[in-house]
Amino acid sequence: MQIELLCALIPLFPLIGFLINGIGFRRVPNGLVGAIATIAVLASFLTSAYLFGAFIGNAGRTGSEAPLVATLFDWISVGDLHINFSFQIDQLSLLMLLVVTGVGTLIHLYSIGYMHHDEGFGKFMAFLNLFIFFMLLLVMGSNYVIMFIGWEGVGLCSYLLIGFWNKNINYNNAARKAFVMNRIGDLGFLLGIFLLINTFGTVEYVDIFKQATSLEIGDSTVLLITILLFVGAMGKSAQIPLYTWLPDAMAGPTPVSALIHAATMVTAGIYMVVRSNVLYTLAPLTLEIVGIIAIATALLAASIGLLQNDIKKVLAYSTVSQLGYMFLGLSATAYTAGMFHVITHAFFKALLFLGAGSVIHAMSDEQDIRKMGGLRKALPITFITFLIGTIAISGLPPFAGFFSKDEILAHVFEHNKILWALGVLGSGLTSFYMFRLLFLTFFGEFRGTEEQRHHLHESPATMTAPLVILAILSAIGGGLNLPGSGWLGDFMAPLFEGSRHVNPEAFAESTIEHSTEYILMAVSAGVALLALVIAYVMYISRGAVPVADTAERSGPEQLVYNKYYVDELYDAVIVRPIRGLGDALYSFGEGVIDGIVNGVAWLVRQSAAQLRLLQSGSIGFYVFAMVLSIAAIFALRFFIRF
Repeated sequence: MQIELLCALIPLFPLIGFLINGIGFRRVPNGLVGAIATIAVLASFLTSAYLFGAFIGNAGRTGSEAPLVATLFDWISVGDLHINFSFQIDQLSLLMLLVVTGVGTLIHLYSIGYMHHDEGFGKFMAFLNLFIFFMLLLVMGSNYVIMFIGWEGVGLCSYLLIGFWNKNINYNNAARKAFVMNRIGDLGFLLGIFLLINTFGTVEYVDIFKQATSLEIGDSTVLLITILLFVGAMGKSAQIPLYTWLPDAMAGPTPVSALIHAATMVTAGIYMVVRSNVLYTLAPLTLEIVGIIAIATALLAASIGLLQNDIKKVLAYSTVSQLGYMFLGLSATAYTAGMFHVITHAFFKALLFLGAGSVIHAMSDEQDIRKMGGLRKALPITFITFLIGTIAISGLPPFAGFFSKDEILAHVFEHNKILWALGVLGSGLTSFYMFRLLFLTFFGEFRGTEEQRHHLHESPATMTAPLVILAILSAIGGGLNLPGSGWLGDFMAPLFEGSRHVNPEAFAESTIEHSTEYILMAVSAGVALLALVIAYVMYISRGAVPVADTAERSGPEQLVYNKYYVDELYDAVIVRPIRGLGDALYSFGEGVIDGIVNGVAWLVRQSAAQLRLLQSGSIGFYVFAMVLSIAAIFALRFFIRF
């Protein structure tokens, strides 16, 4: 089969699913809606897997691992600029295709059980398919313009899905917040694309990176381009200061949270930086900025997660924190380690969100962990899989998160010891708040109502089957890139040839001795284990339960509990002034502009009414008026020369 056809089929399947369920909303039977949507994404996954095998096979036969570019049609021609609608298949796009469609299929399957009672079920599944379609465009495009189309498309879909239950004003506000904050980042991304066109005369990855290898490290234009592109990544991947939309995105149904946080939207920023690795390697200053923002984001979000009591909010802040770790790895030019953590994070974060959804489903929509407890007996599959996800994200061996996080920290250790120490601290915080969440939810005495106790039950197979699959992946996913010579590192190596060419030192062999590496691994795992023990003592041995929202707290605790008042700060510094300016301009338009326009209309109307009185129909009056007017003109000409 031709590569162009294969590439076209991958995004086409979910688009067809969207059209069938979207157009046939309220007409397609509920039993068929879920099957259509899930099979559409499954078909994309199988096609991606076939393409992956074909790419590996072709590389083995020809010895060439160069990217394959499939041009579907000529798209835009402006002067010397020609942009094709084409897809690029290489190691990076193949990995993202498998993650997006694989995890996406499981989330679609889960949604059948979670959302089938909702009256907007067909619309919901159609939106999920559309989300996958745009994400596939984002990762498959061979140039920055197609990436930007997918970039905007997932932004639109996130707005539709976060505000899916649009009768709730708070949910609408959360959707609007996500939309606006992403547009701020998108402006930077768009300016970066314009500068790329102005500098290289093209937007095609292959052409740009080929030209870029001839530039010097520290080139000022590349520095500006990479900063602008990173502004876009900050919005999509929720980095300081554009991170506050992500926790609020919990307003959407839980499968949406899993999709956005695990496999699609928030990883777009990481993908974009890895895709642009040659440019970022040429701009060490940008990488330093990325590293500082990343560690600040990771620690800030982790500290907020310590005191959150909404089961989904805890996971949301953990996503922000883990994204910080991914960027931290990229800042040390550990692009493979960053992508490794993207993949393992997709497994255990999707697992944790879907597990949280299973808990919420059993608890009759209750999300406050202070009102849970002791659920492990009633929800055994959910408990075991959630436990695996918790161990994985906490960085405890031998599960997936340990290997990917350890690889990031090892590279950061070589790059900057302070960043490494802060990274280990963040890892400990992650372990603490995740086990706090686990213990308060599944251990101890049940703290909900009697009605909730009677409603407790394990979720249906459509929901538990994805949990089991994701739990297995979370447990063994670390095998993709074991320390030493991992498969993922070898597979992705051709992607970084350009970066090696411009900065060989950044990709030199590690100088860390094996003994040091083992000590780093032991320190990382030991800190995570210590945090686990502290959480156990507090919430199991002592049976502590977080106090009510209105209870007295110490100053620092109050500061963290209220998320450092960042939302309030944005509201005071940005939202209210802009809203006040808008109200003032609205009042000016309503009072002054409308007054002038209405006054002119009134004057014309009154003048016309008076002039109409002169139209009497009397010929004698008309002759008299004509003579009088001629006399007036002569008199005017006599007295005034003009």
